[in-house]
Amino acid sequence: MAVLRRGPSGWSHVGRWDIAARRYEPGSWLHGTLYPQRCDLSADGRYLCYFALKGDSTWELGATYIAVSRLPWLTALAAWRTSGTWTGGAHFVADTGRCDLGPPDAGDTSGLRGRYGLAMTEAASYPVERRRGWRETPDTPARAVTDVWDEKRSNEVRMTRPQPEPAGGRAPWPGGTRPWLVVSGGYAAHRSMAGHYDAPRYELVDGSAGSVLEHLDEVQWADWAGGGELLTATTDGRLQIRDRTTLQVAWEHDLAPMRPETGMPPAEARHWQADDVGR
Repeated sequence: MAVLRRGPSGWSHVGRWDIAARRYEPGSWLHGTLYPQRCDLSADGRYLCYFALKGDSTWELGATYIAVSRLPWLTALAAWRTSGTWTGGAHFVADTGRCDLGPPDAGDTSGLRGRYGLAMTEAASYPVERRRGWRETPDTPARAVTDVWDEKRSNEVRMTRPQPEPAGGRAPWPGGTRPWLVVSGGYAAHRSMAGHYDAPRYELVDGSAGSVLEHLDEVQWADWAGGGELLTATTDGRLQIRDRTTLQVAWEHDLAPMRPETGMPPAEARHWQADDVGR
């Protein structure tokens, strides 16, 4: 899993979170802004497609661009310039011959051939969650035809996803209740618009009755792991894995002490993975 962190002021950081191994690997720092809802991770976890704004950029693509890199680094293997920040970004698709972005303005796409395609992401609240199986709750207001960027209803959108079914038919929750994770708040939807929209609010509800089981206070992001564990990122910078039945924290890693590092990335960050090239 890719982790995108904002801060300290003016900086962004990307890292790799290995859920199964319970390990966090720090990667690149960017003196600029990464837009999480306009990013995507390849299905095998190798590559990150991201959208960035780097105001002091001196390279030929300018200050805003979409790029593909090897996680957990931001070294662009292929990159496309954009006309400012008015873009939904891009994401990986199974159609290996598809590339909505056209030929790259920098680098090449040799490592994507025969393995992934790239599609432009349509403007909508929670695009990353939608690709991960989240759906709007029945009480979410419909999107107006004129709401091109899905902003007018942003604070009213509620998204939900049930806890994955456990292996072996075991009850995923004491008493047999299957919890659903619900998120709301315009800031959660847009991820980089603090002060313009409501802050994210996460809660667990009884999917059958709709009643609240628990408010996830001080959580700025949450989702289910494939095995049913609850993954959370707290407002004070901690990554957590919570037990799928008790929801007690079983593993934690604190990102708060990290500070920007400007050293060169390793040599492999500048090349496509060898077994991907030429497919």
